[in-house]
Amino acid sequence: MKIAIVGPGSIGSTFAFHLARAGHEVTVVARGARLAQLEKERAIVTTDAQRAPVEVSAALDATTPWDLVLVTVLESQVDAVLPALQRSAAKQVMFMFNTFAPLDRLRDAVGANRFAFGFPAILAELKDGKLKFQVVPRALSALQITIVTDPAWAATFSKAGIATDTQADMHSWLRTHAAVVAPMMVAFDRVHKRGSGLSWNESREIASGMVEGLALVRSLGHPLTPSNVAVLGKIPAPFATLGLWLVSRLPMLAALGEKGTGEARTLIDAMVAAAPARSSRLQSLRP
Repeated sequence: MKIAIVGPGSIGSTFAFHLARAGHEVTVVARGARLAQLEKERAIVTTDAQRAPVEVSAALDATTPWDLVLVTVLESQVDAVLPALQRSAAKQVMFMFNTFAPLDRLRDAVGANRFAFGFPAILAELKDGKLKFQVVPRALSALQITIVTDPAWAATFSKAGIATDTQADMHSWLRTHAAVVAPMMVAFDRVHKRGSGLSWNESREIASGMVEGLALVRSLGHPLTPSNVAVLGKIPAPFATLGLWLVSRLPMLAALGEKGTGEARTLIDAMVAAAPARSSRLQSLRP
């Protein structure tokens, strides 16, 4: 199949690598330094010297009948690519990023008949243009694996080595996920900047923000999805605080904080905008 990936950062590059290796015709659409790196290599190159050849472009070709355009930019960057997506002859456009905002605007922009959404369960980073990744395997599906709305693409991604399940109620899933991860991103950033774990008071503050976020999702009429996440909203405060305090001492947390707080701010702002009177704890957490 012909697949274009708009935004080949660490996540987009991981999809490009796997899909190209699986035999699909992959074109990555990039800009700036990333575009220059890809034009030089004409491939996704990993830190252990594996290569997956891809086509490289500075813009999405509007006339190509792409089987899929996969959009892996940040939510704050999506407006810049919407005009090209609207003009595109793509059969399906799949957005894949964190968001708390309603999905209607994106669906209407590309047309309901070709709109899809997903979320990647991938830990990845680019080091001097080279990709290092870890795809969450199906064995950990009770925690989280990659999620999409379209069963056919779930099968395609899974066959390419990215274990993927489907979720019909993606809006509820995304809002639940945002309520959990936005406070965690704040924790990651603090641990990264300080080089040490959270204090007990910080752990309690962040746990309270997470509980408030989950309550906000429910108040907006969404079931907590997947259902096992609902447990987080029921854990007694001292245990939730203890869990965060312990987790913040794991070495991997400092690395997760390297990405900064931009995404956390976007998610928290969207939650606060949805219910200003019911988000005081989230407001206090905003970086």
